[in-house]
Amino acid sequence: MAVYNYDVVILGSGPAGEGAAMNAVKAGRKVAVVDSRPHVGGNSTHLGTIPSKALRHSVRQIMQYNTNPLFRQIGEPRWFSFPDVLKSAESVIGKQVTSRTGYYARNRIDLFFGTASFADEQTVEVVNTNGMVETLVANQFIIATGSRPYRPADVDFSHPRIYDSDTILTLSHTPRRLIIYGAGVIGSEYASIFSGLGVLVDLIDNRDQLLSFLDDEISDALSYHLRNNNVLIRHNEEYERVQGVDNGVILHLKSGKKIKADAFLWCNGRTGNTDKLALENIGLKVNSRGQIKVDEHYRTEVGNIYAAGDVIGWPSLASAAYDQGRSAAGSIVENDSWRFVDDVPTGIYTIPEISSIGKTERELTEAKIPYEVGKAFFKSMARAQISAEPVGMLKILFHRETMAVLGVHCFGYQASEIVHIGQAIMNQPGEANTIKYFINTTFNYPTMAEAYRVAAFDGLNRLF
Repeated sequence: MAVYNYDVVILGSGPAGEGAAMNAVKAGRKVAVVDSRPHVGGNSTHLGTIPSKALRHSVRQIMQYNTNPLFRQIGEPRWFSFPDVLKSAESVIGKQVTSRTGYYARNRIDLFFGTASFADEQTVEVVNTNGMVETLVANQFIIATGSRPYRPADVDFSHPRIYDSDTILTLSHTPRRLIIYGAGVIGSEYASIFSGLGVLVDLIDNRDQLLSFLDDEISDALSYHLRNNNVLIRHNEEYERVQGVDNGVILHLKSGKKIKADAFLWCNGRTGNTDKLALENIGLKVNSRGQIKVDEHYRTEVGNIYAAGDVIGWPSLASAAYDQGRSAAGSIVENDSWRFVDDVPTGIYTIPEISSIGKTERELTEAKIPYEVGKAFFKSMARAQISAEPVGMLKILFHRETMAVLGVHCFGYQASEIVHIGQAIMNQPGEANTIKYFINTTFNYPTMAEAYRVAAFDGLNRLF
């Protein structure tokens, strides 16, 4: 049994693990990273963020080809199979693994591939694929093992037509009809992807509104465009049982409804990857979803062990995970790089995409904050017209007295890029956070960013 000594050992090479490793090594620490896969990148690269967003991009291109009159000069609308579209995602995954492996090599970070478990508070044992055990001893550990789809015991995921958001990437055909159970971010994204491929989708939501954390107007717009693309949304429904049969799957709902489809995709919740870490050996407990509790410095209840990313729960976003990992390492090395990550924009890659930051109209109304609204509709924006992307809008919420930007909500083409301009202004201190920035600054024309100028004028025109 080989024994290795480090200052910091990080479990997981996803965004949180990578962010932690790079910050720790830049501070002069001797660092090792352990991952259960034979490649770096974590679930974000191999099963979640990268494949689903690459799939979405390809499907969006197909939809644009099939709906843009310009392309009729080339040929008739064409339909692609799910496996064909998946190939583009696989090429992106390979490129991501190559570049991220280079980061570790350049920074002299040791990589271990195998299953890690704690022997004690300063020792981790790694069992690699051939059964050999390597022991890593360190002063501090950062748990960044990510999450996986939650699987209830009464759903038979061994059935060849029942999938979760990981195993759906092994789908070898294009179903005619698909049931998606769970209308959160992942479920809504896959509803967009499959409906864009011509699949009839039943989206089952156990609430009365899609993505209720969003601004109501944005949520309503998403519902409209999903329905417009043949997604049947069923609100306030819960499953009673999922029945796999030879030629499909039958979903029995507690309301008495029965729905049949060629395949079934479970998208209802995530579970932290903590069950193989032997946390009982260090006295660390997890909640019912396998998540670890941390303080604002990302320290667990065991003083030398930290955690970051999906394994700690909210917000379970790759963007936040990278910053959380970096901050966890910052707490260890004390190089002033720590911050509690709570200023996180939403990025939802439906078709059209959604992004927002700050307060919603509902929240501001309940808090009795005097706000006003400025809107820019993409159908009037030159860049959107050029790009044949007329769907969507930018909405700015601002304080009608101080002019401070309180929230930015965007739906449509390049929403996840556009939101960062508003985020930058919202984060300016004092009077520098003002909607007047957008009318006192020259934007390139034509751009989607110009929507800020249009929305600012619209909002200021409402004041009296």
